[in-house]
Amino acid sequence: MYHSITIGDKNTWDDWHLIPESRPLVNPPPVKSNYIEIPGGDGVLDLTTAMAGRPLYGNRTGNWSFIVQNGFRDWAVLYSEIMAYLHGQKLRAVLEDDSDFYYEGRFAVNQWKSDRDYSRIVIDYNVGPYKQYVAGGDKWLWDTFNFETDTIRYYKNLIVSGTLNIVVIGDMMDTIPVLVSSVDGMKVSYNGTSHTLSRGANQFGDIVLHQGENDFTFTGNGRITINIVGGRL
Repeated sequence: MYHSITIGDKNTWDDWHLIPESRPLVNPPPVKSNYIEIPGGDGVLDLTTAMAGRPLYGNRTGNWSFIVQNGFRDWAVLYSEIMAYLHGQKLRAVLEDDSDFYYEGRFAVNQWKSDRDYSRIVIDYNVGPYKQYVAGGDKWLWDTFNFETDTIRYYKNLIVSGTLNIVVIGDMMDTIPVLVSSVDGMKVSYNGTSHTLSRGANQFGDIVLHQGENDFTFTGNGRITINIVGGRL
């Protein structure tokens, strides 16, 4: 294992022979804390979860430092290639050590230093707060399933014959699901709202999955698929 990172469709070892100076990780996202001083009173007023009912997070920022052995490729050519590919670009990154998830954001070359034995390159990242499932939150395989941390999400071609009640398990990242209906006119009720579905893919801004159980009711006759993208810290 080279502890590599796949950024876009380039792998840091396979394509560039970059060796991380330490095992790569992505820094945790900062909490968007909100404290208000209480004039004449002790302590502070904590409004961190007042808006969303849960903590909100900023982007994850940091960098990875790599070594590339001299002689693999001319350092100026390799430097230019890496710069042209990722500098300032919005891409997805998958860590070899955590390959079920990807991070999405912007990447940049911070610096390149070269000496007699090897060169060093530093790649900056600014990615979203959640890592998301590479295969999508509703796809899973028994050989990679973790019985302690994972949740089975399989909502494909569910038969609606009159009424179907289903509980959809949301992940830490709030997400708007895609409801794929086989027919026109099927209805969905969720959290006090109701919508009529068209045949094909449907999304509604007021249908947002939150962490835990989310109750859906479908009425009509046909098949429904619920596509979700899960994410966690």
